[in-house]
Amino acid sequence: MVVNHVLDTNIVLSLLGGQLAEPLPVRQYFASTITEIELLSYPSLSQSEESKIRALLHDIRVVDIDPDIKEKTIRLRRYQGLKLPDAIIAATAFSLNGILLTNDQKIARVPGLQCQSVPLKGS
Repeated sequence: MVVNHVLDTNIVLSLLGGQLAEPLPVRQYFASTITEIELLSYPSLSQSEESKIRALLHDIRVVDIDPDIKEKTIRLRRYQGLKLPDAIIAATAFSLNGILLTNDQKIARVPGLQCQSVPLKGS
């Protein structure tokens, strides 16, 4: 059985910033479209940083919001009190029956969501 691994925005930022204690294993990764939006919408983003982000996004599968993700997002917002971006990312992981790689403890506490933290340098 193939296990899907979904990257939370905080993990992508740590990866791009060279802060991961170890490289991520080579495999297919997924990310929510909200992660793409969050990464590319920083006002002070330099051209070099944007290029690095776009190169990384090219190597992973960005998942758009479909009706299933939309309904799961609504339930996560309503019953778990997640912020909208976090709810969309968690709903994406649920819809892929995947493991969410995240260091966000609030998301990691969502019942039924499979999460894995990623060690950072100096931790």
